[in-house]
Amino acid sequence: MAEMRFEEALKKLEKIAEDLESGKLSLDDSLEKYEEGVRLSRFCHKTLQAAQKKIQVLTKKDEGWGLKPFAPAGEEE
Repeated sequence: MAEMRFEEALKKLEKIAEDLESGKLSLDDSLEKYEEGVRLSRFCHKTLQAAQKKIQVLTKKDEGWGLKPFAPAGEEE
């Protein structure tokens, strides 16, 4: 999964959620999809954490370049 792109993993995760919500899968298939969804969710979470760290490192402070906490859109100080 290391070579998978975030967008691809997210798309697969969305499809898994749709499949699970449909109620048309057997119990075994549902468990298999759920396990895959957990793996994809963890991958997406780790990818987002890495991106957040890069943003923190590249964000300029008033005193110069340095770390600044990441604020999601609409939550800027």
